[in-house]
Amino acid sequence: MAVPARKVSKTSGRMRRTHYKISAKTVTTCPKCGAPVKPHRVCKNCGTYKGKEVIAEQDEKNVAE
Repeated sequence: MAVPARKVSKTSGRMRRTHYKISAKTVTTCPKCGAPVKPHRVCKNCGTYKGKEVIAEQDEKNVAE
């Protein structure tokens, strides 16, 4: 059953809230280019995943045209 807020001491309330914290996002490095990448994602920089090229890099000539 709920307890009125004024009957809960400041210490008890703060001790309960100590577990409400933000954790840092996990970031790994790409083994091919060394760019920071989220785990289990394709590298945006070089387009590889688990050592295989998933997204083919486009030449700068094709992009300019």
